[in-house]
Amino acid sequence: MSYKSPIEDLKYNLSMLDYSNTIGSIERFKEYDADTLMSAVGEIGKLNEQEVVETNKIGDREGLKFVPDGAEGPEVHTPEVYKKLYKTVRDSGYVGATMPTEFGGGGAPFTTAILSGEIGIASNMAFYMGPGLSHGAMKTILKKGSDELKQKYLPKLVSGEWMGTMCLTEPQCGTDLGLIKTTANPIDDHYELNGQKIWISFGEHDLTENIIHLVLAKLPDAPDGIKGISLFLVPKRLEDNSRNQIFCGGLEHKLGINSSPTCVMNLDNAKGWLVGDKHKGMEAMFLMMNDARLKVGLQGIAMSEIAYQNALEFAKERKQMRSVVKEKQDKDSKADNIIVHPDVRRMLMNVKSTTEAMRALCIYTAMKIDLAEDHPDEKVRESAEDFAALMTPIVKAYCTDRGFQNCSESLQVLGGSGFTQEYPLEQYLRDVRITQIYEGTNGIQALDLVGRKLTMHKGRLLQNFQKEVQQFLSENKDDDDIKQFIVPLQNALKEVTASTMWLMQNGMQDPENALASASDYLNLLALMSLTYMWARMAKYSVGKNEPIHKNKIKTGTYFVEKVMPELVMYSQKVQAGKSSMMEMDVAEF
Repeated sequence: MSYKSPIEDLKYNLSMLDYSNTIGSIERFKEYDADTLMSAVGEIGKLNEQEVVETNKIGDREGLKFVPDGAEGPEVHTPEVYKKLYKTVRDSGYVGATMPTEFGGGGAPFTTAILSGEIGIASNMAFYMGPGLSHGAMKTILKKGSDELKQKYLPKLVSGEWMGTMCLTEPQCGTDLGLIKTTANPIDDHYELNGQKIWISFGEHDLTENIIHLVLAKLPDAPDGIKGISLFLVPKRLEDNSRNQIFCGGLEHKLGINSSPTCVMNLDNAKGWLVGDKHKGMEAMFLMMNDARLKVGLQGIAMSEIAYQNALEFAKERKQMRSVVKEKQDKDSKADNIIVHPDVRRMLMNVKSTTEAMRALCIYTAMKIDLAEDHPDEKVRESAEDFAALMTPIVKAYCTDRGFQNCSESLQVLGGSGFTQEYPLEQYLRDVRITQIYEGTNGIQALDLVGRKLTMHKGRLLQNFQKEVQQFLSENKDDDDIKQFIVPLQNALKEVTASTMWLMQNGMQDPENALASASDYLNLLALMSLTYMWARMAKYSVGKNEPIHKNKIKTGTYFVEKVMPELVMYSQKVQAGKSSMMEMDVAEF
């Protein structure tokens, strides 16, 4: 297993995206200039490279232990190496780095969480799911919780002494949360919750003394559907340290992320406290879900990166066959390293070119979130919020679909070796597969994009993004040095415009047309977004002599020639509509 934190590429992106004059100029973040930020991220990189990466395989093989008859109820024991590891990560300040200083946090911009988060996820995705979910819980309590809840729970969540979860899904409902049956009845100064939640990541474990669950439930007077859902804070331990009546009923046995406890959680008159307003639980929970969705997209990027690094290392060492170009043949060997072969390079370049573009898009989106929350200008905040809202389903869905594809292609570079447990690629492939499912399946992300984001504010979100791209094209249309990037971006914008018009016209007449084309439309818009990122990287790097800039031009050229053309296919698929998939009767399947 090999991993080196992509520090230079992260630095490159901060500079290319003008972090210093955007996020760095905000008063709240004046102590986090680009150099300071990257210094902190560099330390996180060293920590993960030295102490976390090696635990990934150990955790996967050792897995979890469910003890149904523990001293205070059912217990979940994590891999032994995780106890010390969690303490090390907690002591580093990683958990609360972006939380307000008044609660013991570092006060860093959200962008920090994306930069350091990629490194952590690549090192051990299953382990870092715990701290990642805690961040979402903290953000929700911070935005929606009462002052009393903030003071009581945030300091120890921020320090990492406690960990947070999100409890949404039930046996009878996943996507359709309006069907939840968990109830919350008012009793004195609190509520009593009864019900069952499933697939709760880090619902029970032995890494922290307390676990703070955010639970969706319905009050006795709740209206039907999602408008009747409220959000409650349900701690594992109460103020007097007694055990609250929320217990793990068992663990799921999964394809991957084997050291991440995925729990059934039973609530039997468990004490909870309302977070936010009654019947407004989904509004509060979406703060956590949107945070998680962006980070799930980041998981796809992180796993692409570590898979690529291992595939590249193998390709440079494995000798098979001869190069078809005699001058490239190794005269001291009977075979050449497989990296000389075009098809191996095709696979590596597919992974490299998409990973670097996805990383740029994810960091750009994180910066927009920082602007949306903290920029003093209301118009800037609104524009940034629009961008982040539009890109969240794209980053979540496309980056995880591509992340799985990239891990698969990286495994393919290793041939038969990749299919064995001697190499880590098979674990990466198993681990990354869940990212296409949880926090809203990728199909749901596509429906969110087409059904909600395209129509919000009379289409303003997409229109503003198109204007941004068009402005970039107008400013650079005569720049011959990056013409090979400008023309593909122009073509991409045309395809998106045409498919959007088709969706607006045909989707309004028949909603099934929009739903049938939603996933293809998401991929179309994603590829245009990545093409835009490569055009911006080319603009930034052209004419510079440092190796990273020359590498960017070469990698981006591959993307626009070999990957971006997929965009035309998706445009055609969008405009094909629903007929071929909806005309069959159920019995004909």
